Amino acid sequence: MQKILNNPRLRTATLLSALVVGMFGFGFALVPLYQLICGALGINNLDSIGNRVSLEELSQQPVAIDRLVTMEFDATVNAGAPFELKPLTRRMKVVPGEVMDMDYQITNQSGVDVVTQSIPSVTPWQANEYLKKVECFCFSQQPLMAGETKKMRLRFSVDANIPEEYQVITLSYTLMDTDRSQLKNATALIEQPSGS
Repeated sequence: MQKILNNPRLRTATLLSALVVGMFGFGFALVPLYQLICGALGINNLDSIGNRVSLEELSQQPVAIDRLVTMEFDATVNAGAPFELKPLTRRMKVVPGEVMDMDYQITNQSGVDVVTQSIPSVTPWQANEYLKKVECFCFSQQPLMAGETKKMRLRFSVDANIPEEYQVITLSYTLMDTDRSQLKNATALIEQPSGS
């Protein structure tokens, strides 16, 4: 140990090695650390976006008939993906505790069959715990044939115990292709010049 401390090259090599090991350990711990922090703070993550509940559970919750909450719906598509995702209703007033239905429409504009996944997010994130989903296309991957358009159901309720400060909740979905390599290969074949 004394030899390492006295030799500047060995000391530098030891410090750099320790730094590399520390960076590797930190990178390895990022995912569980992220999940732990998001879970503790209630910040959006895939497991917590809109608590999944059964219709029976919702039928037992109270209804706050004396107030309304505005739900806004939004959608984006992962950059470069040839899809269209849009809510068929952009905004609605809901009575907390009542079960509501609305639909999103998805279109596969590519020439290949794909499997998509919709990733939800709620704004403000503190309202996430009050948004209950019975049925949602985000619960599972959605297969789409080439050129297919289909409607996807969202059945939800806003908890009657939602604090008064949350007057407007925005539910957004980002649509992603689960296997972008298939689309890239199809695009490469289409863009390939004839005669090659």
